[in-house]
Amino acid sequence: MRKLPNETPSKPLERVPHRKCILTGESLPQDRLVRLALGPDGQIAPDVRAKAPGRGAWIGVDRFTLETAQAKGKLKGALSRAFKIGPLDIPANLADQLEMALKQSTLDRLGLEARGGTLLTGSEKIQTAARQGDLNMLYHASDAGSDGSAKLDQAWRVGSDREGQDLRGITLPVDRQGLSVALGRQNVVHIGITDRRAAGRISHMLNRWLHFIGSGKVDDDAEKKVA
Repeated sequence: MRKLPNETPSKPLERVPHRKCILTGESLPQDRLVRLALGPDGQIAPDVRAKAPGRGAWIGVDRFTLETAQAKGKLKGALSRAFKIGPLDIPANLADQLEMALKQSTLDRLGLEARGGTLLTGSEKIQTAARQGDLNMLYHASDAGSDGSAKLDQAWRVGSDREGQDLRGITLPVDRQGLSVALGRQNVVHIGITDRRAAGRISHMLNRWLHFIGSGKVDDDAEKKVA
């Protein structure tokens, strides 16, 4: 059996704190939730990086649930109870703002990893790394050809000694043009992640985006390797 890549001892990641979703009451790891920040005049705005100053509240629901809660006044009530102030200024297009912020944070993360040298682009390079067992995660543009994606998926299964299993790359909700702009490279159709911690960082960002837009969840394999 091939040796899995990057399996050298490393310092464990710090435990992720839990927060409670104000709409469902469910307690979840903070990196599975999105923070809504309270502005000085009661404005509510997405804070997907959880770095805005002042008070915040957390939600872990998808777009449909958020829009339904906002339309029925449940979001306003939950925020009022969380912040214990009023009135609140909740933008009508909060869901649009949140989706765009989640998308941008994921693309920014991919761009940082590209500059840090932890990812590969180009089918030949990715296929070689995959067959050598050096691939930790694989992504495809939304307009990638099915044949090309399937070929890389198979190479990843072979290199991971997981032939016959359902291991495959994640199709991102962004096309090759969007990925090319984010990474500062030309014609980015497929992305291979060669560093396990980078795979975990990207997965954390991508999970929230996919969950919010209702496109499912990233395979947890990359996150499980980050330990």
